[in-house]
Amino acid sequence: MNRHLEKLFPYPFERLNVLLNKIEPESKAPLVIWSVGEPKHSAPDFLVELMQDTDFIKSGFGSYPPTKGLPELRTAISSYLHSRYQLHEAPDADHQVLPVNGTREALFSFAQTIIDPGGDSITIMPNPFYQIYEGAALLAGSQPWYLNNLPESGLPDFKSVPAEVWQQCQLLYICSPANPSGAVADRHTLQFVIEKSQEFNFVIASDECYSEIYADENKPPPGLLEVADKMGHKNYKNCVAFNSLSKRSNLPGLRSGYISGDSELIERFLLYRTYHGSAMPVHHQLISSAAWQDQKHVKTNREDYRQKFAAVTEILKSVWPVQAPAGAFYLWPETPVDDQLFATRMLKYTNTKVLPGTFLSRDTKFGNPGKNRIRIALVATKAECIEAAERVVTAWPKLVSN
Repeated sequence: MNRHLEKLFPYPFERLNVLLNKIEPESKAPLVIWSVGEPKHSAPDFLVELMQDTDFIKSGFGSYPPTKGLPELRTAISSYLHSRYQLHEAPDADHQVLPVNGTREALFSFAQTIIDPGGDSITIMPNPFYQIYEGAALLAGSQPWYLNNLPESGLPDFKSVPAEVWQQCQLLYICSPANPSGAVADRHTLQFVIEKSQEFNFVIASDECYSEIYADENKPPPGLLEVADKMGHKNYKNCVAFNSLSKRSNLPGLRSGYISGDSELIERFLLYRTYHGSAMPVHHQLISSAAWQDQKHVKTNREDYRQKFAAVTEILKSVWPVQAPAGAFYLWPETPVDDQLFATRMLKYTNTKVLPGTFLSRDTKFGNPGKNRIRIALVATKAECIEAAERVVTAWPKLVSN
């Protein structure tokens, strides 16, 4: 038995189920789930129609899917990256792009490829974080090093990392727009971690799965490859970006994404995946190719989230002046009482599920940055989000009572 399995923490939603198991909602209104970051907007019609084409579906069942991905999919992803991030040249579709089964699968398995299991390594990650980062590091035999997000920025202070930690670092996970704060790392921040990566020779895994959901249409979040390109690192040495169609195109069930960047790292990751048996079904690859080539539905999706943020924050401001984020689809407000107690009261008095911040973070010597915060995922319909916000205002005295 792999001894590292004993180091894994229960997943946040397992802990949430235990916390809320015996709570009986007083409200008879329908349950609103604000706890899980699972997009509920409609999938693009043109992709649904493609899935209903019998000949198209049959075409995907007649052969084993290539682990490296179909050429048309890799080319579509390369073209998207070139256009979205204004790169000097499109990434090499044959060597710098690799389709994956969603970012979750890739973010985990990538660590198993990068981290030397016999070494005394450190994997740096933001705190709070997507728990896959931690599990990937632990099962690869690396020690997680939690870098607390600053409350004023919602991002880690990378400049606070000691030189000896950078020296032992083999892998750095970053996330922008960030889960759960929605903060966006600026170009200077990305440039700093790239410079550190070049100096200490560690790999950066940039989780950019929320990159297409942002507040200002004229200010799309910068990406790791974009900044590396502007710095003159055309080969993206030590830099790999991860993204998927789950949030961008409301296709979480398709399990389709990519990694792109350093060709040497991607070559080794492809070797790992060839043995891992993780090729994406052919018809999923063809649908993904069409999705990456269309931007109209992505812009519509962004606007839908903006409308929800505007409506919910306007309703809540009389009792709880929460701040809409620069990116992603979460609110990350402070709670007037303990975050776990607040989550139980939210279910009891409003029949709404939220996720306590401490379920997304770890205790450090500098404190727990998730304490007395909750994550609200505005993934339900606009009408449901408005109704839930109105319930919060009505129940506020009960939610904050001592």
